[in-house]
Amino acid sequence: MKEIIIATKNKGKAKDFEALLEPMGYKVLTLHDVAPHMDVEETGVTFEENAILKAVAIAEELQATVIADDSGLEIDALGGEPGVYSARYSGEQKNDSSNIDKVLQKMVQIPEEERTARFRCVLALAAPGEKTQLFEGVCEGLIATEREGDNGFGYDPIFYVPSLDKTMGQMKPEEKASISHRGNAIRELGKAMPGLSNN
Repeated sequence: MKEIIIATKNKGKAKDFEALLEPMGYKVLTLHDVAPHMDVEETGVTFEENAILKAVAIAEELQATVIADDSGLEIDALGGEPGVYSARYSGEQKNDSSNIDKVLQKMVQIPEEERTARFRCVLALAAPGEKTQLFEGVCEGLIATEREGDNGFGYDPIFYVPSLDKTMGQMKPEEKASISHRGNAIRELGKAMPGLSNN
């Protein structure tokens, strides 16, 4: 199998990438595997900027092809929050449970028809000396009024997908991969994968 480096230390994200890339013949390596000391500060104000920052910095450091993702939840009733601050919405400690609590608290008065939201994922594919490519995926849904399901990570337990009548937290990994923002972005990326180097 070819190896591909994903610029993350997030185990949930790593599992999402494995579910989608391993069937394409790629072994997924994360920063835990190849550069546990590296941590790129996400100073961008858009998903695109943060993904590019991470991918380029780590590709240069490791002299290898790297995929970085930046993704998050955009809630229409909250003006697009939490957006790029999704992981740190309730504070710098990156706590999924308190992030969910903050969203539910802010949404308590919002009626169902106005609870529209989407997960957005931007992937940056970088390699030394090559132009960085971007791929985007979106998944539309609604913010539930309470947690449902123990699968996934992040905001999955409160992100309800009407077409499947369940939250992402209630989905099996392969079910989530078939409709998720990251799945959609990785499928776009997959169209470019055959040309990747063997780094």
